[in-house]
Amino acid sequence: MDVKEAANAAKAYLVDLFADEEISNIGLEEVVFDEISGSWEITIGFSRPWDQKSGLPAALAGVRPDRSYKIVRVNDQNGSVISLKDRLLAARSD
Repeated sequence: MDVKEAANAAKAYLVDLFADEEISNIGLEEVVFDEISGSWEITIGFSRPWDQKSGLPAALAGVRPDRSYKIVRVNDQNGSVISLKDRLLAARSD
């Protein structure tokens, strides 16, 4: 399996799993191949409807929606999803 196949498998899995939540802004964030386990760790970011900032002030300020990040582990041999977990980001100090 190559990196594109692994990423597509991870995205398809998330879209199917979270179908009732109407996720949007789905995007590939990171890819790591773990040679020891023979699996891909694919980080996918997405937004949920309740993450959307609404109203005129948010629109004028160009506020982007919050995002969730998930790590999908995909088996390199057969493309099956092994696990799904949260990808926690370090707090920014802007």
